[in-house]
Amino acid sequence: MSWNKQVKRWPGWMVLLLVVVGLLAVGATRDTGPRTPEERVEEISKRLACPVCDGESVFESRNNASQSIRTEIAQQVAAGTVSDDEIVTFIEQRFGGKVLLVPRATGIDALVWALPAAALVCSVVGLAFAFRRWKLAADTVPDDADRALVAAALQRGEADG
Repeated sequence: MSWNKQVKRWPGWMVLLLVVVGLLAVGATRDTGPRTPEERVEEISKRLACPVCDGESVFESRNNASQSIRTEIAQQVAAGTVSDDEIVTFIEQRFGGKVLLVPRATGIDALVWALPAAALVCSVVGLAFAFRRWKLAADTVPDDADRALVAAALQRGEADG
């Protein structure tokens, strides 16, 4: 494929990538509208880990500690004066950062999640360029100068051996 055709294909792929990223961003941040208090309690409970159990959320666990956290969440939701994030922050301050199942999107927590993804993307792009370069190198046809170099090297090898 000629260089000109490859250059013409890149903008199309970039536009497609931008559209997909844009749609994912809109879909991830889209609000589904008003929720019932039970739905809020359930959603907040799924974001918090049981402080006693290993690998279970407060929503799944039937431990007394999880029951008390669900009760606290339900009371704060019923009061209606705080947001979901404020409730999660309250529980985190009470039990420590180990109760968060979903890491915060700021500071070190964001880096811990973003750096491996960025490394993966860079690796895939690097491999794509390397494979392309190797393919172009493999597609080259030797010319007379290349044949002369090989013949000279073979003659030197015979003379040395």
